[in-house]
Amino acid sequence: MAPGDTRASGETAGPLERGLAVLRIVAESPHSVRPGDLARATGLARSTVDRIIATLTHLDHLRTVGRDLVPAPRLMEFGNAYLHASGMSRVLRPSLDRLARTLDESVSAIVLDGCDARIVGKAVPPGRVIPLGFRVGDLLPAERCAAGAVLAAGWRPDTYDAWRARRAADPLDETFPAVPPRSTPALPERTEADFAAWTSAADADGWALDDQRVAPGLVAVAVPVRAPDGRPVCAISALAHTSRHHGESLRAHALAPMKEEAERIAKELYEPYDTPTAATSPPATPAYTDAKPELGPSFLQALARGLAVLTALGRRRGGLTLTEAAEATGLSYPSTRRNLLTLRELGYVDQRGRRFLPSPHILELGYARLSTLTLAEIAQPHLTELAARVRESASLAILDGTEVHYVARAAAQQITSARITPGTRLPAYATSMGRVLLADLPEPDRRARVDASHPRPLTPRTLTSPGALDAELDRVAREEHALVDQELEAGLRSLAVPVRDRTGRAVGAVNIALHAGPEPPGHTRTTLLPALRACAAGIESDLAVVFADGAVQTGGPDLLTQFT
Repeated sequence: MAPGDTRASGETAGPLERGLAVLRIVAESPHSVRPGDLARATGLARSTVDRIIATLTHLDHLRTVGRDLVPAPRLMEFGNAYLHASGMSRVLRPSLDRLARTLDESVSAIVLDGCDARIVGKAVPPGRVIPLGFRVGDLLPAERCAAGAVLAAGWRPDTYDAWRARRAADPLDETFPAVPPRSTPALPERTEADFAAWTSAADADGWALDDQRVAPGLVAVAVPVRAPDGRPVCAISALAHTSRHHGESLRAHALAPMKEEAERIAKELYEPYDTPTAATSPPATPAYTDAKPELGPSFLQALARGLAVLTALGRRRGGLTLTEAAEATGLSYPSTRRNLLTLRELGYVDQRGRRFLPSPHILELGYARLSTLTLAEIAQPHLTELAARVRESASLAILDGTEVHYVARAAAQQITSARITPGTRLPAYATSMGRVLLADLPEPDRRARVDASHPRPLTPRTLTSPGALDAELDRVAREEHALVDQELEAGLRSLAVPVRDRTGRAVGAVNIALHAGPEPPGHTRTTLLPALRACAAGIESDLAVVFADGAVQTGGPDLLTQFT
């Protein structure tokens, strides 16, 4: 299949194109969107929009909140496919983390998306209360950021033409939500001459400096990551506030370590990778699942198949051939080819020889918005669903020293509902969530935290002896749940299970709290544990997508560096 033959083939897949248009509108909206809004924005019939929505909500790319639609965390699968297939996620993370710690400033990795600059990686200094930086997935005008000047050195004439057309259509940069819009249009001739001079200097010097071009009060320095042929394929940018650095001081502080990391990234990005790792190989089972028998006419097979092809391209660094994509999805060769043609035409897939891989343009589908989600924000809809299902209050907490810190909550409207709010802290040794989290720790750490708690009887039922607590925590570790009956407070019973990240580490716990009542504890365990575990599994599934390559951002006191 030769590049450029899409229109001639006449094989564009309408449902896939329309479905991606709906996803883009919902993803770009700062607010929730209603089906009627989508019908008006797309010009599609309401019945068509309803079928698209039914398919996308079934695939969990969109979720309904009442009558409204919002992006779901699983929408990040597409952006992750680009990051994995391009090698960016594996290569950039350690370098960005080192740079953020070395410079004590926010750093980003940026690539070209058409004629503009797309953030594809980010790291912030540990412990910074207000870290600077744009979100992974944000799009910046090339002429307003140092990375754009560095990357434009490799532009072709058609890229310049696209850039001129974009500036003419949007002279105030109002289509770039990540940056402040211009107050007045820039003169086209002056902008082009200024950018050409900036780009030429960046190419000659091997770096570019942005002194408050992208936003007032921000300075940035960027260096290129070059392909073996010398083309800039990525830029590494360090960003600082003018209260900490002026332009020249940031350049003097950051340039040498940035160039060192850029060379390391280039070496690793272009090292041979003929043999894929198990983690990036195509799945043994097909990615496409037919929901037609379940949803009937509401399920758009063509849309689901096209999205399955897009996701599958991220299974291997360097992307997949047409045959490999068909095998990975379980679709026929013609169906896979048709979907690849459409995705390439829409700009969501690049073709390099015989291989296809997602383009950075795919990050426009909600990646910036979703990449900032915390554990609490991801858990909230699952807790709300759980509380409605079991008609009892549900919470999520993290471990902070010797205490559990409640970070999300869904309360049931009952007279006997437990009254606990996010921000509440309770002793871990006497709570179900605390015991789940303590049980996941290595033995020395677990023992040290329990000893530091100085356990005391909060009710006559509270376990306080080291031996009894050790035995209970061992049982919790084996059985993967904890039930605490009136040990924290008389009349209060709670059941908890862990919430784990991709590595299997418990990053939080979810529980159901209820009035003890006349039923024995075993009845509570039998009736509520399946629903509680299903809730935890749903949270874990979302965490695996949002934090596919980095530490879970808990939103708690120990803020972790995030790379997505």
